Amino acid sequence: MDRRVPQLADHLLLIERELRLQGWWEAQPPADHLLASQEPFCVDTLAFEQWLQWVFLPRMKAILERDLPLPSASGILAMAEMSWQDRPQASQRLRAALQQFDKLISQG
Repeated sequence: MDRRVPQLADHLLLIERELRLQGWWEAQPPADHLLASQEPFCVDTLAFEQWLQWVFLPRMKAILERDLPLPSASGILAMAEMSWQDRPQASQRLRAALQQFDKLISQG
């Protein structure tokens, strides 16, 4: 098992917590066709926070649970900064968690 797995798992929980605290966590998933986007981050069908909840978190949790190879790089913070440029205060702690996630992934 990769030594980063426990820290990454903690960061996934932190990301979920911050989404919930901001009120950006949704009870119902988007329609399947919205999740099936071929665009990076589903930019044509989902808000970034929806993508985090419904695509990123489940994929990363599956990778960790199945002990699959971790991504070699992550640029998720850059997308967060673009997506939430109009909400810098509200997204501050979430962006910090995503920055730490990027850093952990890059340490591979």
